[in-house]
Amino acid sequence: MTQTRRQFLSLAAKASALALAGAPLVALLPSTARAAKPASPFAHGQSLPLPGASGLYGLLRPEGRLTLTAAAVPGLLPATRAQMLAYTTVQGGKTWHNPTLVLQKGQEFRTRLVNGLDEPTIIHWHGVDADWRQAGHPSYAVSPGQAYDYAFPVTNRAGTYWYHPHPHGLTARQSYLGLASFFLVRDAKEMALSRELDLTLGVTDLPIVLQDKRFDDHGGLVYAPSQDELLMGHLGSEVLANGARRPSLDAGTRLYRLRLLNGCTARLFNLAFETRGRKLPFALMANDGGLLDAPWTMDEVFLAPGERVELLLDLRGLKPGELVALVNAPFDPMHNEEGDHAGHAGAAPASQAPDGGHGAEHGQGHGGGHPAPGGAAPLDEGAAYPILHVRVVRQEKYDRSVPARLSTLPAASGPLAPGAPRRFELALDRHAGRWTINGLTYDMAASPVTVARRAPEAWEFLGARDGMPHPMHLHGYFFRVTARRGSPEQVRRRAVDAAGLLATDLGLKDTVLVWPGETVAVTPDFGNPNYPGEQTFLLHCHNLEHEDQGMMLNVRVS
Repeated sequence: MTQTRRQFLSLAAKASALALAGAPLVALLPSTARAAKPASPFAHGQSLPLPGASGLYGLLRPEGRLTLTAAAVPGLLPATRAQMLAYTTVQGGKTWHNPTLVLQKGQEFRTRLVNGLDEPTIIHWHGVDADWRQAGHPSYAVSPGQAYDYAFPVTNRAGTYWYHPHPHGLTARQSYLGLASFFLVRDAKEMALSRELDLTLGVTDLPIVLQDKRFDDHGGLVYAPSQDELLMGHLGSEVLANGARRPSLDAGTRLYRLRLLNGCTARLFNLAFETRGRKLPFALMANDGGLLDAPWTMDEVFLAPGERVELLLDLRGLKPGELVALVNAPFDPMHNEEGDHAGHAGAAPASQAPDGGHGAEHGQGHGGGHPAPGGAAPLDEGAAYPILHVRVVRQEKYDRSVPARLSTLPAASGPLAPGAPRRFELALDRHAGRWTINGLTYDMAASPVTVARRAPEAWEFLGARDGMPHPMHLHGYFFRVTARRGSPEQVRRRAVDAAGLLATDLGLKDTVLVWPGETVAVTPDFGNPNYPGEQTFLLHCHNLEHEDQGMMLNVRVS
């Protein structure tokens, strides 16, 4: 018998004390002025905040050692001018908040984290090659007022990586309240490609972080997950792009490179571009681990928390005055909703969704109908809604073309390790009310997964059929996705080969989405990079509520 979501949650709730243990239930960042309630705290008609020479998400090319101070910054959030948490640094007399770090492959990166919060924190350099002591393991979290020093060479392929907090039990809260930004690595080949396509970082090459938020009546950020949301994931009532609410970007008739990061704690996107009542195709050029070997033409792409994609948007077929919307296209979030995984095919186009963007299927996706602090209901995960608009405002002469080959992927360090694949079953412990990996939850002192520093291994992630999607992230190393089996129809129809892979599975990955009932086979390469000495990295779900509740294991490499 198919279990309904209500039954599913009821079983988990009967023994949920462990699910709440050690987890803060309410975190509120108020707006800076609370004496009088404004008519509307939300800024409408905003321009997309672009990374400039300083300020929020500004481009920063580190010179010497940086100091990043994690602290609350009043009035910083573009959407409402509310307070938010940010990493702040000063260089050359300029101030950055959550700087977009731009580094060259081969340079030494050195920074000091200063904890200006009232709770422990540590930075995880997501996707960045770094020894485990430098990678943000929660055992190295520092107390308020303390500091932690990082120093490591930048050895990654050119790509879009990022950084965010990783203190155990506090990762979701601190990330949600603002602590996250980009770590961009460039090299000679990638920069030559940018010149060939006439792409300029911060102008036509745009890092954009997508995050969903809830607000109080004054526009202050609210993070107060219910017991249900600790289990299913916390969804906001608004989706912000670079901190702005449904912003617009003025553009010309040319190619744009969009580096998109899903910085949400739990929300899954199905991204598409819509214009003239139809989808506008785009080219996928890179994923978590940098450039693919060749571009792939697509019209929709799933993007799970922690994942990145780099897209080429071609506006040459449009005319000044036309509008393109980056939208969440309708899909089935598969959160065990009444056993019905039929999807949302009947929803209106996302670019035409009403204010708030809930679309025609309100109540069917995770989050529908539940009240939220501030009076707004969470935005349905699988519904149609707009995220940002691109306004074509000028005709440009642009005659560049995308090359058929983008890069050469690195070879694996050796043959597969012998033996059967390691299996990681992703399932709910109904007694404890927590998601588990092979029935286990996190113990900082235990390393249930041990591997030798040698050739790639074969792993399989198995999603429980009556569960929900889980984006699985491995610290320290990349892997290749080799097969998807038992995928739901909305995934199968996007497969690009006989193994069931998606275009976003190609190349190198550090985060892979596992759907209910699906088996995803990967080969992590523990011989590359070759870190000195024994290492203890992490494998966890990047639904950050799941991670904080213990869906995480230590992986010892020796």
